Amino acid sequence: MTDPALPRAPEPTVPAPGTAVPGRHDLPSGPERLPAPERAAPQVTTYPVSFTGSAGEYFRLWIVNAALSVVTLGIYLPWARVRNRQYFYGHTWVDGHNFEYRANPLKLLRSYVVVGALFGAYTLSQQSERWWWLSALIALAFAMLYPWLVAQSMRFQAVNTTHRGLRFHFDGSVKGAYVAYGAANVAASLSGGLALPWAWFMQRRYQVNNLSYGSARGNFRGDVAPMYLIALTGVGLLVGAGLLLAVPAVVALVAWMAGSGFDLDSMDWESLGSGLFFFIFLAVGYVILIALNGVAWQYVRAATMRYVLNNTELGGVVRAGATFNPWRVVWITVSNGAAQLLTLGLATPWADIRRNRYLLEGVSVRAIASLDDFAGGAGGPESALGEAATELLDIGLGF
Repeated sequence: MTDPALPRAPEPTVPAPGTAVPGRHDLPSGPERLPAPERAAPQVTTYPVSFTGSAGEYFRLWIVNAALSVVTLGIYLPWARVRNRQYFYGHTWVDGHNFEYRANPLKLLRSYVVVGALFGAYTLSQQSERWWWLSALIALAFAMLYPWLVAQSMRFQAVNTTHRGLRFHFDGSVKGAYVAYGAANVAASLSGGLALPWAWFMQRRYQVNNLSYGSARGNFRGDVAPMYLIALTGVGLLVGAGLLLAVPAVVALVAWMAGSGFDLDSMDWESLGSGLFFFIFLAVGYVILIALNGVAWQYVRAATMRYVLNNTELGGVVRAGATFNPWRVVWITVSNGAAQLLTLGLATPWADIRRNRYLLEGVSVRAIASLDDFAGGAGGPESALGEAATELLDIGLGF
């Protein structure tokens, strides 16, 4: 029995279909879905590369290595190479950790002996008409094995490079090496150099795509078109500078020949001084041409390096970036060469430190994950033979 003094609670009413109830958020019925919450953009952390080497410190290491290599008739050369590389790696820092180079000099020594013996046999057989076939056979074998040697050198360098205690690895196949460093180079030669930028692209892609850091694999996001632009700039530099220097030089030479009575057809010299002037002019012109070619090539190397670094990523979470100026690299290289020439090579440590500092401090690493998150991975077998060949025969791999 209800108390008549108390008000009766209202009867609950059922809202009509489609009518919103105050204070309540209706959920959609049927196939409708709630919009997905917006995912927060990943935070990018930039780690600048720093280089802490000094010319004075490296000079002491360099001069000792050079002296011991001479005294031991080259036997100490593998130890010198490893110590030099350890110095530069050890003074290169990313995120508070330096790189390490852990190659075994004894492995290099054995490979140096093999490569040195073959090179010596090739040189000696060229001096004798009786043994010409041996030099031809060695040259043919080297040409056939060159892509394999390059792949072995990359594998050796990668597996002996560590950062934060984690090794790099290079897993490029021999087939891929023969495509990038065999077929591509042949195509560049047969095309008169027109396919050379494409060969550079194939080689850089082979290098980056087969490089890994722990379990994170490299990826080259570049294209071939910028390689052609770099090559055209280098050719334009060579042709433009050559014309700029050649035109006034030729005018001066013609004026001198006309005034001195020099007879070019009969090679009749009016005087010994005139002949010496002519030969000196040709020699200087040849040296200038070689120097211009070197300058153009240095630009191509630096511009290619910057492009490759700006289009390299690792594991989809780490990207490299480069801000150094290729023209600045050209100037540093040219002025370094002049300093080395004037000091009879004693400025080499200063030149090496100067160039490496500018390049490395113009590189950075951007990551959306901590660099501590990378896990180790196993690499393929290594051989020091390729590294010995590229070191002793001064074969540049592009970086």
